[in-house]
Amino acid sequence: MKIENNKWLFQVRPNPQAHLRLFCLPYAGGGASIYREWSRFLPPDIDICPIQLPGRENRLIEPSINQIPLLCETLGPILLPFLDRPYAFFGHSMGSLVSFELTRWLRRAQQPLPRYLFVSGGRAPQVWHKEDPIYNLPEPDFLSAIQKLGGTPEAVLREPELLQLILPILRADFELCETYSYQEEEPLAVPIAALGGLSDPEVSQSQLDAWRTQTNRRFTLHMFAGNHFFIQPVRQDVMYVLNQALARC
Repeated sequence: MKIENNKWLFQVRPNPQAHLRLFCLPYAGGGASIYREWSRFLPPDIDICPIQLPGRENRLIEPSINQIPLLCETLGPILLPFLDRPYAFFGHSMGSLVSFELTRWLRRAQQPLPRYLFVSGGRAPQVWHKEDPIYNLPEPDFLSAIQKLGGTPEAVLREPELLQLILPILRADFELCETYSYQEEEPLAVPIAALGGLSDPEVSQSQLDAWRTQTNRRFTLHMFAGNHFFIQPVRQDVMYVLNQALARC
C-alpha cells in the first residue's frame, strides 16, 4: 500500500529514498495541514508524514474517535506497512499522548519501535489529568474554555457555520484526552525529547520533565518562548531540536 492511497497519512514531500519517516500527530481540533511547512526545515531524506485523524479537513464527514484505546487499535494496524524503515513520532498536546500510547501499542504487538519520540506541549501521561474536564460543558462554557487555550482562530470562533463544524471535533478530542486512564508499564526503550512553552498556562515545566520516567534511553527537555501553541511562532527553533536528535538515528 502506498501512503498517497491511505486516507490516514499525508506526505508533505514524498521521497521513496528517505531514510526515516517522521509521523506527526496533531493537537485537539488540528489536522495534518498544521505540519505542511515542516519540509522547509528538515533534510530531504526525512519523509514527513502527518497523520490525518477522522473528523477533520478531508475527513470531515467521518466520526471522530473519542477514546485513546480505540484510536490506537484502529491506527496501529494501519501504520504497520509503513514501518519498513526507521521512523519517529512527533505529537503536540493531544498528539503527544496519542504518540506515546501508540508506541506502547506497537511494543505490545512486538512491532518495530520509533527511533525517537518527540512529545510537545503535553503533560507526562502519569500526570495527564486536569482537575475539571471541559468536553461535556454547555456550549457557551466550552467555547470560553477553548478561547482561553488560544489554539482556535478567532475567525472560526466568530463564524457560526464554521464553529458548528469544528465543535464536535473539539469535544471528541477533549473527551479523548480527559477520559484517558494511564496504566503503568515498563519504560520505553525509545529516546524521548519533551518540548514546552515557557508561558504555557496548561503545561508546566515539571509536568514536561516527568516524561523522563517513561524512557530507559536518552531524555532531553527543551523549553521555548511562547504559550501552549509555541510550535508555530518558534518553528525554526523546534526544527533545530528535531534535526539534532534525528541526526543520531
